[in-house]
Amino acid sequence: MRLLLAIFLPFMVFFTIGRPVAGVICLILQLTLIGWLPAALWAVYALGQYKTDRKIEAAANGRKP
Repeated sequence: MRLLLAIFLPFMVFFTIGRPVAGVICLILQLTLIGWLPAALWAVYALGQYKTDRKIEAAANGRKP
């Protein structure tokens, strides 16, 4: 679900993963049609990093993700 959100509304992904400042910056970038593609790519990358961080945190705490 977050992946679809990252493609269609990139700035919303940053709010769902707890990075509101990046969400505002992404929204400003997204307001231009030229900036939409970089914003979407940035959101997909950030989402991947978020998932990786969650898995590492879960492994460090000894529980399954």
